[in-house]
Amino acid sequence: MRFITYTQGKEQRLGVVTGNEVIDLNQAQPQISADLRTALRAGQDLAGAAKAAIASSAKRVPLSSVTLAPVLPEPGKIVCLGLNYYDHAKEGGREKPVYPWFFLRCASSLLAPNAKALRPKVSERLDWEAELAVVIGKTVKHCTMDNALDAVFGYSVFNDISVRDYQKKTPQWSIGKNFDRTGPFGPALVTADELPAGATDLRIQARLNGQVMQDANTRDMIWGVAETIQLLTECMTLEPGDVIVMGTPAGVGQARNPPVWMKHGDVVEIEIENIGLLRNTIEDEA
Repeated sequence: MRFITYTQGKEQRLGVVTGNEVIDLNQAQPQISADLRTALRAGQDLAGAAKAAIASSAKRVPLSSVTLAPVLPEPGKIVCLGLNYYDHAKEGGREKPVYPWFFLRCASSLLAPNAKALRPKVSERLDWEAELAVVIGKTVKHCTMDNALDAVFGYSVFNDISVRDYQKKTPQWSIGKNFDRTGPFGPALVTADELPAGATDLRIQARLNGQVMQDANTRDMIWGVAETIQLLTECMTLEPGDVIVMGTPAGVGQARNPPVWMKHGDVVEIEIENIGLLRNTIEDEA
């Protein structure tokens, strides 16, 4: 199943995608919340409701006609990994970390697919990062490698856009990762049953103005999804509606010679095989 969040008037609605059309899931199945995180936290049967909606005569509209929002507009926690691909660690002059470099993003940094990402007034060093996003569907603490993936509801695409000079101002990266409108997230949430376990062996790309800048495979992650969840739940309880952003491969702008920074009018695309294409345009802050 594929779920989206989209804007209807001043409201955000939860939709299920069928072919090139979308069904308002709450309208078709009123027992389901119109908000994805609320539905996940309540343990609502999203997959069952989606199947029933698709099988029914529920109203459909073209997917191309809706305005997308971040697929999960207000996650609980957004936990990100740095240096989680061998080649990205190497291009940054570092060896394989002995423990994941975790940092947090805030929901206020998130951005919808097709919306304009913001290059801030204070910096020109705006960089792309193609990443796999994991959406948690069950409360989990102290899980094992064997049962960690049971907590995953589905997967999406994330662009962990980074303001590099601010990222490097402190040993903790969070300030460079939380500028407004720098966290494109979507377009769809694909349920875990439609993908390989842990979303492994999927091609992941970043393209800038049509030029391939990153081209890798999720099997190249140092810490896979199951091990990442196991490590995180040693420390914290993961809850439905939390998100884990799994790090980026080699090919970022800051590692190039000379560096390549995104600028006003650039189009950045992040694509993960069998999950989707996330597209945004860059806009200078007024």
